[in-house]
Amino acid sequence: MADFAPHASDNREQENASDIERNTRYGLRLFTVYLLLYLGYILLSTFTPKMMQDIKIAGVNLSVMYGFGLIIAAWVLALIYGWLCRDITPADSTTSTKGGAA
Repeated sequence: MADFAPHASDNREQENASDIERNTRYGLRLFTVYLLLYLGYILLSTFTPKMMQDIKIAGVNLSVMYGFGLIIAAWVLALIYGWLCRDITPADSTTSTKGGAA
């Protein structure tokens, strides 16, 4: 059976503290953006329910459109987070193709 325990020599998944802090800041900022979008939905539903029931486009009311917008926004923010937190360091900086034999 395969050994699933992490090995000390396997450093592909290790991150330094500055990367973790940076990714945490990105996550909290994007979470705040989503929280504000959701707060807008809640406030509109609470204080202007008639507006949320109005027909807007193709027979779909604002409440449904806003709800789908929140789902799409969550996907977009997740993609942005993944892009911002990607590892941009070279995979192996010890090998060089300059002047080396193939």
